[in-house]
Amino acid sequence: MVIHPIEPIYDKKSKILILGSFPSVKSREEGFFYGHKQNRFWKVVSRVFEEEEPKTIEEKKALLIRNRIALWDVIQSCDIVGSADSSITNVVPNDLSRILNTADIEAIYINGKKALKYYEKYTEPAIKRSAICLPSTSPANAAWNMEKLLSAWKIIKKY
Repeated sequence: MVIHPIEPIYDKKSKILILGSFPSVKSREEGFFYGHKQNRFWKVVSRVFEEEEPKTIEEKKALLIRNRIALWDVIQSCDIVGSADSSITNVVPNDLSRILNTADIEAIYINGKKALKYYEKYTEPAIKRSAICLPSTSPANAAWNMEKLLSAWKIIKKY
């Protein structure tokens, strides 16, 4: 059983919540979201908001807070082989109430179909809120080039 080691990023001004499935080995080692250099999350979000790509954890946190983005994952703990979402079993979902009770979240976005699967199974029934699935920023999602990702992810600017 692997326990999620990263605290959610949010404050009372957060308007959107972006959820992944569970941190990769690289992210768990780094102690922050989307730590794998090949993951395009930070590139995509910074470009959507026309900002410089953040390099440090502090810069990443600041980018999120400045743009009213809360960031976390659907899964609190699970059994997982390496970083493969396909190997996830024995899921315990995160309790999103700490974010939802603090911030006025207007939209929930999911980073990829695997995260959506867990969201729909565990989280949506508990919080009674649907989410919008965006294409995964993972390097495994090779069908989506940067241009296509940016085009789809632009929706997060709405709030």
